[in-house]
Amino acid sequence: MASRDPPATTYASPDAAPSGVALFITIPYAFFLPELVFGFWVWVLVAATQVASPLLQGWVIYVSLTSFLISLMLLLSYLVGFYKRFESWRVLDSLYHGTTAILYMSAAVLQVNATIISESENLSLYYINTAASFFAFLTTLMYILHAFSVYYH
Repeated sequence: MASRDPPATTYASPDAAPSGVALFITIPYAFFLPELVFGFWVWVLVAATQVASPLLQGWVIYVSLTSFLISLMLLLSYLVGFYKRFESWRVLDSLYHGTTAILYMSAAVLQVNATIISESENLSLYYINTAASFFAFLTTLMYILHAFSVYYH
């Protein structure tokens, strides 16, 4: 006789997110750690350079640092179960990550422009800016994947 229980998967049910360590191995919540780690590298690497263009890299720092802090607060709210108080937490999560993906894409493009500007100045700064550009695009990808996986899940 077939069991009436649904099969166990690593995906969260539509009504609740997992708690504890299971949060970090469940799609879409598994994207939180890469978003935080790659985002951290973006603003650390940009802060480690001599700013070639303050307006461009100021936006990159603003987007990466603000996104890092808000994503950290959102992760902590999932860990403590704060999201259970609200019915529309998935909409908020998807809208936040979608908006942040758009902002991060603009920051990544501006960081590439700053990298091109710094190419003629100092080779070591160029390499740091290149790494920051790489991590900015990688972080953008993580935010896009998170937004779509929350939306479609």
